[in-house]
Amino acid sequence: MTIRGLTYVLLACIANMSSGSTDFTMTIFTVTSRSISVRWSRHLGAHSYRLSASSNAALGQPAFVIFNNRFVLGTVSTLVPGTLYDVKVEVLDGNANVLAEAQTQQLTAPDVPLNINAYSKTSSSITVNWSAVPKATGYVLKAKAGSSIIETVLNDSSGTLTGLQPYTLYTIYVQSSNAGGNSQPSSPVETRTVLAAPVIHSSSPNFKSIKVSLEPVNQAVKYNFIIIRSDGVGDKIKRTIASTNITVTNLDPGTWYTIKAHALDANGIPGDDKIKEQITRPHAPQSVKVFLTSDPVSTSLGVFVSWNASGGSTKYVAAPMWGIPRFIFQNCTSRFTSCIISPISCGVRYNYTVVAYNEAGASDIADPTEFTSVPCSPNDINIQEIRSGNLTVSWSPMSLTDYYTTFVKRDDGLEVMCNTSLTSCYFRSECGYIYFISVFSYNKVGQSPPGNVLNYTTAPCCPTHVTALFVSSDTIEVKWNPARGAEMYETKAQDASSVIFCNDTSTICTLSGLKCNTIYNITIYSYSDIRGFNYSCQKKSITTGPCSPSILNITKVNPSTINVFWHQNNHDATYKVFVFGKAGVRSCNSSGHSCEIANLPCGATFSVSVVATTPEGKSLPSYSLPLETAPCCPDSFSVTQITQSMTNVSWTAAIGAQSYTIALKSAKGHANCHTGETHCLLGCITCSTNYTVSVSAISETGLMSTCSYQGYSSSGCCPSAVKLYRLRSNALRVYWHATAGSVNYIVNVTSDNANFTCSPESSYTYCDISEIHCGDIYTVTVSPVSIDGSIVTFCPMKMYSVSCSMNSGAMVIYRGKRSLLYNEA
Repeated sequence: MTIRGLTYVLLACIANMSSGSTDFTMTIFTVTSRSISVRWSRHLGAHSYRLSASSNAALGQPAFVIFNNRFVLGTVSTLVPGTLYDVKVEVLDGNANVLAEAQTQQLTAPDVPLNINAYSKTSSSITVNWSAVPKATGYVLKAKAGSSIIETVLNDSSGTLTGLQPYTLYTIYVQSSNAGGNSQPSSPVETRTVLAAPVIHSSSPNFKSIKVSLEPVNQAVKYNFIIIRSDGVGDKIKRTIASTNITVTNLDPGTWYTIKAHALDANGIPGDDKIKEQITRPHAPQSVKVFLTSDPVSTSLGVFVSWNASGGSTKYVAAPMWGIPRFIFQNCTSRFTSCIISPISCGVRYNYTVVAYNEAGASDIADPTEFTSVPCSPNDINIQEIRSGNLTVSWSPMSLTDYYTTFVKRDDGLEVMCNTSLTSCYFRSECGYIYFISVFSYNKVGQSPPGNVLNYTTAPCCPTHVTALFVSSDTIEVKWNPARGAEMYETKAQDASSVIFCNDTSTICTLSGLKCNTIYNITIYSYSDIRGFNYSCQKKSITTGPCSPSILNITKVNPSTINVFWHQNNHDATYKVFVFGKAGVRSCNSSGHSCEIANLPCGATFSVSVVATTPEGKSLPSYSLPLETAPCCPDSFSVTQITQSMTNVSWTAAIGAQSYTIALKSAKGHANCHTGETHCLLGCITCSTNYTVSVSAISETGLMSTCSYQGYSSSGCCPSAVKLYRLRSNALRVYWHATAGSVNYIVNVTSDNANFTCSPESSYTYCDISEIHCGDIYTVTVSPVSIDGSIVTFCPMKMYSVSCSMNSGAMVIYRGKRSLLYNEA
C-alpha cells in the first residue's frame, strides 16, 4: 500500500557533557538496521573518543568502539533492528579518564525485507509484493533502469510502481522503514514491463469494408486483432498477423465497429490493448426526385431535391452532375432526406444526384434525375433620358423567351409596368426621383429569376420659397424648402466684381464676408451625387446691410452741446448718433452727415458712435471716439478771514475736477492758488477791499471750467495809535486813528473786575468808558465791524494800568513797557 507521506521523528537530543564542559556535541549521521553512525565535535586535550550504544531491550553487553583523537565520525554496529539505543560519545585522556561526554537516543531501522516477487501487467507499471518486516512502519519501493530511478513509499508489503517505460528491464529493491530510518535495500529482483499498445489507424474504403493499419511496436513479433459490431450484434472477427495492415470485408454499411489490437513479444506475452471505433461508409441514396421551388431564405429560384434515407448517414449532399466546380459550388447539404438547391442557372437542363456522408466518408453517387430550368433574365439593360421627363428602357433579346415584363418603381412607391414582346419600353419621369427598374422574361415553364435591379436618378428639383432669414453688413443667411432628390446645395452670391459659394447639406446657408450695402444675386443649385448640379434654378436679389459709418470730427458748440460729423457711405440710410457713458445715453437722428446733441452734463466722459439704418437692417456701430465735458463748478464756496492779510478759501468738490485754481482780484492787487484739495490759504490780502472771486475747475486731461461767485469784501483794517485819556476820576476815553473808508468800530475794555464795551458811530474815532477802577490793569481792543455785523478778532490788544493819581502825564504800563495815560485836557 502506498503512503502519501512518512514523517520521521527525530528522537535525538544533544546532551551536555557530564564533566561540566559545554562545548562538546554529537549528532546522528546515519542509521541502518544494525548500525548507527555518529559525528562529534573535537575536544581540546582528547587522547581518544569512545562511541557506545546500549539498550534495555537488547541482550548482552553494550557495543562500543574507541577511536583516536584524529576521528570525528564513527560507527557502532552489530545492533538489533528496530531497537531504541542510548548512544554516547566520551572524550578520554591518555589514562582513559573521561574529560567530556554527550549522549542521545536513536532507533535502529527495521530488518531488510525478504521474499521479493515482481511482475508487469501493463507497459507502464510493475507490481511487487514481499514478506512483512517486524517493527516496520512503512516501505520504500524502488525500480532502476540505467540512470532512471522510480520510487514510491508504501504502508503495506505490496505495491505498484507506475510511470515506467514499455518493454524495459527494471531492477527492483525494497527497504523497510520506521522513525529511525530506512533499512538496507533488499536483494534485487529483475522484471521487464510488457509491450506498449499499438497506435491504430482505420478507414472505410467503401460501404462494406474497413481497412486497419498499425504503427509498428518495438520488439513486437505479431499482432492480435478483434473486430466486432459496436452494438454487439453478429460474430467477432479475430486475426493474428505478423504484418501491421489488414482489410476486413463483407461488413454492414453505415455501421459502427469496435477494433481491438495488441502486440506480442517473442515469448508470446501480450502488450497493452488499444481500442478504436470505426464506421463503414453509407450506401448510396435511392429514388432521387427533383421539383422547381423557391428558396424560403433568399427567395431566389431553386429546386427541391428528395431521396430515400441511407442507414448510418450523418448528412447528404445533392448537386447537379456538371463536373467538380458545379458539384462544389451549386449544391445543398442536409441532415434529412431533402434540401433546396438555390439559385439555379436559367435555361439549362440538369442531372441531379445525391451522395450520403458519415464519419468514414462519402457513399457512391445515386442514380441521376433530369430537370429543365426556367429562362434567363434579360441582360444589357440600358436606361436613357433622351429628353427631360421621358425614360427609355431597352435590353438584349433572350432565347427561349415568349415575352418580357418591365417593372418601374419610383422611390415614393409609385409603380408602373410594361408587357411587350419587343426589347424596349417607355415611361414618363419627374425631377428628384429614383426609379428602380427590373425586366423579366417568361416562357411556359415560368418566370425568369430576378435580374439586376437597376436604378436611374433624375436631376434634383430646384429649391423653392427662398427667403432671407438674416441680413447684416457682411452676412446673408438664406433658407429654402428642401428640394426633392437633392443631397446637397450650392449657394452662389454674386455682385458686380466677386462670387462667393456656400456648399452644405442643410437647407440653410450663411454667406459671410460680403460687402456692405451691396446688391447680391443669390442662386441656390440642388445637387445629387449621381446627377450633379441642377443649373436651371432661378436667382434672387438681396442687398446686404449698411456699412458702418466713420466719425470724421466732433466739435463743441458750447460746454453742454456737441456736433458730430461722419462719412456718409450708404445709400438711402438714416443715421443715429449715440453718446453713452456713466451719466447715461444721449442720441440724435439724421439723414445727412452731422447731428447735434445738447444738454450733456458737466464733468462726464462719454463714447460717441454712429449707426446706419437701411431697410435691410442696421450697420455695426462705428468705431467709438471718446468725449469729455468740462468739469462742473463747486456747489458752494466760502471765504474766511484768518488775519488782516490772510484768508482761508474752501469749496465743495466738483464733478470731473482733479485740481482747482482760486483767484481773488481787486484794484489794489490780487491773490490766487492752484491746488488739488478743496481749500487753500491766500495771503497778501488788503483790508477793507472788495474782491471779485473765481474758481477754475480743471479735469485730469486739462479741460477747465471757470466759475464766478459773489464778490468778497475783506474785513476792515485794524485802527492805529490807540490811546487812553483820563476824563475824570472814574472815566477813560479810548482814542484811535481810523483807516480809510467808513468803518464802524467796537471797543472792548476788560479787567479782572469789570468788562466794558462801546460802539461809537462811524464818524467817531474815540469811545468813553465810565466807572473804571483805579489801580486795575485793563486790556483794550479796538476792532472794526464788518458790514455783515461780524467783529474782526485779529486786531492787537493793549494793556493799561490806571493810576489812582490824577496828575497830568501819570504813567501806565502797556505790555510791560512804560506808557503815558493822559489826563483830560
